Amino acid sequence: MTTTARRGRRPGAPDTRAAILAAARERFAEAGFGATSIRAVAADAGVDPALVHHYFGSKRDLFVASLALPVDPRDVLAPVIAQGMDGAGERILGTLLAVWDDPDRRLPLLAVARSLLDPSGHRLFQDGFLAAVLVPVLTELGIDRVEHRAPLLASQVAGLILMRYVLEVEPLASMPADDVVSVMGPTIQLYLTGPLP
Repeated sequence: MTTTARRGRRPGAPDTRAAILAAARERFAEAGFGATSIRAVAADAGVDPALVHHYFGSKRDLFVASLALPVDPRDVLAPVIAQGMDGAGERILGTLLAVWDDPDRRLPLLAVARSLLDPSGHRLFQDGFLAAVLVPVLTELGIDRVEHRAPLLASQVAGLILMRYVLEVEPLASMPADDVVSVMGPTIQLYLTGPLP
């Protein structure tokens, strides 16, 4: 008795989710967030697009999952946003430092930060993190000119992460989080609410 190979898309299996995530990471890195579609990720993973939606929901949710972060930044920043604009810069910075200073989260976050320094990392950061995470969060906060303010905020936070956690430049690396917030928080607030050219 001869058997014929099954054709068509692979059914759901324990490794299907991992295959979708691998395809999404590669696609987001190569094409960026805007040019990546659920359909393209599904084709790369050899599954039906409905299965991608089943596992991950929206494209933004898929992007965040593909980063393999130990925490969803949208969930972490939600309480900050709920408190309104006044003092948001300090709260955003304090919240991010609390996440990074957690020893259980530090190594996975360092892996993500270092991957952004790879040649294709700029697409993940610019087209992905900015577009899929930061801009929606800041829009929910109600700030004006989000497309200008989000990169300014990201530049400050990315520089801080690079200097404090990746390169471990002193005295910033060992400075208490409250001191970092008191020094840099007003700059973050300025990016959120200050005048723009």
